[in-house]
Amino acid sequence: MEQDIQNDGMELIEQDQKPPKKAKSEVVEWLKAIMIALILVALIRWLLFKPFIVDGPSMQPNFHTGERLIVNEIVYDIRPPQRGEVIVFHVPSEGKDFIKRVIAVAGDTVKVEGDTVTVNGKPIDEPYIKDAIEQSHKNGQLYNDKDFPNIAFPDDKVPEGHVFVMGDNRSDSTDSRMIGYVPLSDIVGRADLIFWPVKDIEMINH
Repeated sequence: MEQDIQNDGMELIEQDQKPPKKAKSEVVEWLKAIMIALILVALIRWLLFKPFIVDGPSMQPNFHTGERLIVNEIVYDIRPPQRGEVIVFHVPSEGKDFIKRVIAVAGDTVKVEGDTVTVNGKPIDEPYIKDAIEQSHKNGQLYNDKDFPNIAFPDDKVPEGHVFVMGDNRSDSTDSRMIGYVPLSDIVGRADLIFWPVKDIEMINH
């Protein structure tokens, strides 16, 4: 009888010790999962996506100073940029990155004359600045005061491996009209998402 009691006591002690071991194991598993998740996030961010902060008025009214964007770095490894897409690219002469909109791609001929932009001889539709252009016209002004081709860049045909870009704020943008065609090798990626400020969170419409 005494032996039975001792055995029961030992069993109770063993049962009491099991939960802490199980809890410790669960904590370790959670820590592993969190570490793996952090590593994956870091890898995805490093390899595929990059944050970018808008600085300056050149893309108004669609992008504003201080907005944070997610830039897709892999899309142009799969295919070339397309007209209308908003891209971030290096400008070595300026020592910084710019954000602009692709207006024409390799092989296109492009002409900017006042508020009319023609690609391959046809005026393009630009709904992203339509309201701004109409407002300028109501005020008796042109929205754009910088034309292309010009003295600095007289060639109107986009060369292979390049794109022609402009800011949405046509009269206050340093773009292909001043810096020339942008090499594909200088493109960081496509701006896909505004994630800050919170009230402005949205996918970017290309």
